Amino acid sequence: RVQLVESGGGSVQAGGTLKLSCVTPDYIYKNYCLGWFRRSPGKDYEGLALIRPGTDEQYYADPVKGRFTISGDSSKYTLDLQMNSLKPEDDGMYYCAVGAARYGGRCRFDVYAMDYWGKGTQVSINS
Repeated sequence: RVQLVESGGGSVQAGGTLKLSCVTPDYIYKNYCLGWFRRSPGKDYEGLALIRPGTDEQYYADPVKGRFTISGDSSKYTLDLQMNSLKPEDDGMYYCAVGAARYGGRCRFDVYAMDYWGKGTQVSINS
């Protein structure tokens, strides 16, 4: 069973910053596409950012480009999401998810392409 554990959520003022982190098994970190997704109140799951460590694959959703930065730490097998300039619409449950690079050997930045999900960490934005 693959266990992904998120941390770093909390409550912050609009305009503030938060950093989320996800601990992954080493074989997952080395071989899978790693991403951050969220589900905001009244909305479906949406992808925020995704990387495949050791490759040039990196994707961002338009609403978070320039504000969020995804990164991996190969010494700890963790996936981070630095979130700056947070807005009220960023409120939601944030999930770490991983998927195999089964699309011509590349990732697909899509909720349905993810194979395993963490339990999530809540982010609340106070306006």
